[in-house]
Amino acid sequence: MTEAKHQIGLSVRAANKVYPGTHALKDVDFDVRLGAVNVLVGENGAGKSTLMKVIAGVEQLTSGEILMQGEKVTFPDTRTAAAHGIGIVFQELNLFPNMTVADNIFIAREKTRAGIDIAARDQRAEAAALMQRLEHDISPDAMVSDLRIGEQQIVEIAKALAQDARILIMDEPTSALSAAEVEILFRVIADLKKRGVGIVYISHRLEELIRIGDYITVLRDGARTGARSMDGVDVPWIVQNMIGAASKDFAKTVEHDFGDEVFRCENISLMGRTGKRVVDDVSLSLRAGEIVGIYGLMGAGRSELFECIMAQHPHSTGDFYVEGRHLNEPDVAGRIGRGLALIPEDRKSEGLIQILPIRENMSLSSLGSFVKGIHLSLGAERETVKRFVKDLAIKIASMENPVSSLSGGNQQKVVIGKALMTSPKVLLMDEPSRGIDIGAKAEVFRTMRRLAAEGLGILFVTSDLEEVMSLSDRIIVMSNGSITGEFDGASVREEQIIAASAIGHAPASEAGHVIGSSNG
Repeated sequence: MTEAKHQIGLSVRAANKVYPGTHALKDVDFDVRLGAVNVLVGENGAGKSTLMKVIAGVEQLTSGEILMQGEKVTFPDTRTAAAHGIGIVFQELNLFPNMTVADNIFIAREKTRAGIDIAARDQRAEAAALMQRLEHDISPDAMVSDLRIGEQQIVEIAKALAQDARILIMDEPTSALSAAEVEILFRVIADLKKRGVGIVYISHRLEELIRIGDYITVLRDGARTGARSMDGVDVPWIVQNMIGAASKDFAKTVEHDFGDEVFRCENISLMGRTGKRVVDDVSLSLRAGEIVGIYGLMGAGRSELFECIMAQHPHSTGDFYVEGRHLNEPDVAGRIGRGLALIPEDRKSEGLIQILPIRENMSLSSLGSFVKGIHLSLGAERETVKRFVKDLAIKIASMENPVSSLSGGNQQKVVIGKALMTSPKVLLMDEPSRGIDIGAKAEVFRTMRRLAAEGLGILFVTSDLEEVMSLSDRIIVMSNGSITGEFDGASVREEQIIAASAIGHAPASEAGHVIGSSNG
């Protein structure tokens, strides 16, 4: 591939962006070539999202310039950037939950009849066409709040496609998508390339970048460390430029014996809105010091199971036990008090309060432990938060900054820290590596292994085969609300897990190499 094949549609030159206490971009040069996928990669906090926000008009450069067709341009706001043909799919979803899919897609760009009122029928028709293009049957009239996060991600992508952008920025567009949905998105991207659209593509899934990218730029600590055609690029080259080392090791197993059973659920069922069971008679157990991975595709019922465990569905049926004692606390606070902690899939709306400082977010679930008499010991709170920030290697300028000032991966680590500060016996982690770069993944996974070695029982959900196989002592596969397989993490093969995840409501004994009853 020659670079002359793809014309440069936009260039950033000598870009600097300074926030209080943080130099987010340091003399960065970046080119967006039309009719090509321009991959941008780097650890969390490397400056990727900041650079994209500058191009999209969300942020302005402290110094440097943006050029289009050789002419200097400025984007004081998103509307100006959109007028220059720039669209963006943000890493953190920017949707209105109390509005319909169609209304979200056309927000601030409504179709009107002679400029008098909104042409709602036309909007619904175009929204339906976009959903068909994305091979989804999401209704244009569905409320966004009723959609699962993967479906919301599809709506965000449809919103960007509706703008007919000349340059389309995709910041972690596949982070909440299943493997099948990723394939659909890649077909849409191939179609956009044929139309001459320049795609800027950010992802932490390195194999995905190699497969889809035409050009690659790597950032580290706000500076560019590599930029070239994707020809000949492999994972070690990317990792070397990202973190200065070629290792892709997620975690090293900490050898230890498992303790007694710390958690058990029996015959858990949950009826969905359509009258179908989204969790269907699920039973499983977890021992102290054990990491059990739950693998399944979107809609398998994994997140709903965690929600049942945390008392978020009072109409669910079945029984839970912690250290052999029946769990009958009716609310989330009660379950936390019994030693359960949840790291939710959607950190933005369920895990954090964006306007609060990092310190207050991290201590929110464990404030009782800092109470002395009738007062809150702020000194003890600060010291504890400081220790967890250090243990989890969270990159912050100050713990008093709002949590919204952090990169997505660092926000995720704040959510993990908040859960660990409750001193749980059982840690539930729903897609713990979503939006986290390879370096941060290694830190989080090492932390999981260390906690397990200290006796914590960990139950985690993932859609990533590599993760579930490298981290799990035992693997449970779910499909259509049921357990369809249970495997020894040390001996399982990829094809066994994939086969089990494709089964409908089959009993676990038919799913392949099953190591015993799901009741433990």
